[in-house]
This record gives sequence, structure tokens and C-alpha cells, in this order.
Amino acid sequence: MNKILIGKGEKPVTLLAKYGNRHGLIAGATGTGKTVSLMVLAEGFSRMGVPVFMADVKGDVAGLAMAGIANEKMLQRVAQIGIEGYANEANPVLFWDVFGKGGHRVRTTISEIGPNLLGRILEINDTQTGVLEIAFKLADDQGLLLLDLDDLRALLGLVADNRKEISRQYGLVSAQSVAAIQRALLSLQREGGEDLFGEPALELNDLMRIDLSGRGIINIFVADKLILKPRLYSSFLLWLLSELFENLPEMGDLDKPKLVFFFDEAHLLFDDAPPMLRQRVEQVVRIIRSKGVGVYFCSQFPDDVPNEILGQLGNRIQHALRAYTPRDQKAVKTAAETFVANKNFDVAGIISQLGVGEALVSTLQEKGVPMPVESTLICPPRCRMGSITQEERDTVRARSPVGTKYDSPVNRESAYEILSRKTLEREAAVPGSNQADTEKPSERGGMLGDLIWGTRRRQGMVETLAKQAARTVGSQIGRQILRGILGGILGGSRR
Repeated sequence: MNKILIGKGEKPVTLLAKYGNRHGLIAGATGTGKTVSLMVLAEGFSRMGVPVFMADVKGDVAGLAMAGIANEKMLQRVAQIGIEGYANEANPVLFWDVFGKGGHRVRTTISEIGPNLLGRILEINDTQTGVLEIAFKLADDQGLLLLDLDDLRALLGLVADNRKEISRQYGLVSAQSVAAIQRALLSLQREGGEDLFGEPALELNDLMRIDLSGRGIINIFVADKLILKPRLYSSFLLWLLSELFENLPEMGDLDKPKLVFFFDEAHLLFDDAPPMLRQRVEQVVRIIRSKGVGVYFCSQFPDDVPNEILGQLGNRIQHALRAYTPRDQKAVKTAAETFVANKNFDVAGIISQLGVGEALVSTLQEKGVPMPVESTLICPPRCRMGSITQEERDTVRARSPVGTKYDSPVNRESAYEILSRKTLEREAAVPGSNQADTEKPSERGGMLGDLIWGTRRRQGMVETLAKQAARTVGSQIGRQILRGILGGILGGSRR
């Protein structure tokens, strides 16, 4: 199998396997059939032995894991397009979820995600992101692993305590910037974002699996809750794309991709993105095809994707756009201009007249030449078009090839443990410094000893009364009270 049948216009419209890594765009208004096109492409790549990664922001992409049910309307479309050997079937699927509820836990580490993406997740300004860069540099110089949010908090505490010295060596660090980052971390933790960070971290090889029948496994990233934090969602997917870019070897021109990556709700990646981030995305998209990875953006409007990146997308599926507003009219014009014209119809005029399950399609053909745009009736997927039950999801997870590898967290020694130990060692090295704090309660006389002498977290009666007495020690009455209280306690203990 060296091509995917997308649908039929005047003739069958296909996507050649060897140009699957030349990237693509799937666009169209809500409810016009973008998800069906995603499923058709995902199934096609899987059948030719190409692993797929895609996000599920509404819950309906999960239907790829279950066989569909043919109805009269669907069979009529199959006959109209002329699909040979059509049969409903399930696809090999792996579910992933940051929160671990809808799929295997997917994590990365603070060190791997880096200061720039982390700054975007935390929604802090450029100055505060600069402080994060200094903190990361300090961690590298001191050999401190940053795995989870506890490690980052401990590192920020170190920066705050040694702010003047760090400012002289690395650049200005203000107490206000450190405090702002700490508040942003607290907000991220409250919203569940801390689940993203930790170990075991995701291994890229687990996204590039082939099942025993030779089909590529479709990795579905459950994102119905994560999408409520748009910057966290888009930053995670960008991190994953960057990891593929940095770690996969050069492949050259292949007969088919090594992996296809679908980026749903692509506009979230570019909303309020600084120029440096856009340049990074452009660089990744331009070069990652040589590593065998195809990237397909999915959004409502084609101009949601910057022109520099749009020009890299050789395979296009454009569903209907409704030109109700000036914004819509501009989007229609942009979409029409990105296609190779077809002399048989007016591209701009037909975009707003397409029905559900119809699209304008142009793909790269032999020698990488884009075909003239075709008004295409899209194939029906072979899987279920809709969500699945929790029982069905559990069944899919039970036969997962990665087993329980990611389900239990691992907490090895990192910045938090190292810095905490150093703090305890410094306290222990100071003569007479809180020796009672390092003793067990039984060594201080049990709970009564804790009450009298105190613990590390709580003052004892002696310290409390002494402080109160010190405030009145300037008067004769104060001195008498001091002698009376301490004499009663210490004298009573000698009896």
C-alpha cells in the first residue's frame, strides 16, 4: 500500500506515501467534517505501517479504537466513491493522558521542557522568563536535576537566598521576578499542571510502535481537560515535536514516513506566541521532514497558521467556510489563494458551498508537484465515528504494549532532595544550632518535651515565655515575673 484514498472528485484523490512527510493542513468551520478527514488519514497511515500521534480534544477521535457500524448512507458513499475492500474495523490504539485517567500517564521533566516553553506555560513576562533561564543555567552549573515542580521551587528558593551573588555572576535577578514565578507555579499546581512533570518521562520509541500485524499504532493524546489550559496544551505538543526534531536521526527521502503528527487546534500554538517561538516552529517544520516525520495542522481557518509555515504544507484539505463576517471572507480568500487553481470551477466561490463531508483537496503528486485542487467527496472511516465508553477504553488499555510502564511515578534524587540535604547539613554544622530539632521526640522527653522545649516547626513554652518576658524586662515588675516563671519551671524540674 503506497497511497491513501482520501475521496473522489472528478477522479480518485489520493495522498502518496512518499510525500506523507511533506506536511499538511486540514481546515474548515466547526461541524463540516474535519474530524472525519483526520480519521481517514490516521487510518490510512496506520494501514501502511506508519505510527500516528494525534490529540483528542473533544473525545470523538477515540472512536478509532473501535470498529464502525455500516449504515445505508455510509454504504451508499462507499459505492459512490468506489472503495474496494471496504470493511469496518478497529485500529491499534494507545491512549495517553497527562492526568492518567483516560490513558497512560504522559510526563516530561522540567529540564527537558526548558525555560522558554515553561515560561509560556506559566504565562509570565519576558523578564521573568529571563530569570528562569538564569535558574536553569545555575542548575546546570551545580549539577542539579530538575524533574518536577518541587525541584523548581527548591531551585527558586536557592536563587532567592543568594540573589545578590547570582546577580553578579549570571545577570540581575529581582526578588519581585522570583516571587512572580513562584505565584505562577502555585497557580499551575492548583490547576493540575504539576501532573505533567516528573518521571518516568515519555520515551519517543513508545510513540513509534508497529503492532504484530504490521500496522502503525495510533497514539491518541486525551486532551479534553488539558485544552482548558491552552498554553499548557500547545506547549506540551510543541515540546514533543521539538523532541522528535532533536532526537531522531536524518532519514532522507523515505518510501513512507516514520511518524505522522497531527496538531489539532493549531491556532493555540501561535496565539500570542513571541517571534522567537514562531521561528522555532518554522525551523522544526522545515527540517523535521528529513527525519521522516510528517506534521499536519488542523484548525478552522488556514490563516491561523503563519504564512512562513503555511508555505511548507504541501497537502491540503479544506472543508467549508461560511463567509458571514469580514474575518470569514478574508479566510475564504486566503484559502482559495493557497491552492493550485482548477479551471473547471471557482475555488473561492465553492468553499462556502461545500456540504458536510465534502472538501477541496490538493496533494503532492509525482515529483512533488501539487495537483490542481479537486472538489472531493471524503471517504467514510472504517472505525466508529464518535466517542467510546469507559469500559471500552479500559479494554484497550488492558492490552497496551507498554503495560504499566508509565502508570506509577518514580521520585529519584534531584534538586529538591539535594538542596534539602545541604540545608540540614549547614544547620547541623553550626555550634548549638537547634540540636533538639534533630532529636526524636522520645529523646526530648516525648510530647511533653516538645511542648516545653519546642520543635523545628513550633515554639516551646520556654521560648515563648522567654520572648514575652524579654519585652517587659526593662521594668522591676518584669524582672520579678521573669524570675518567678523561670524559677518555677526550672526549680520544679529539680525536685
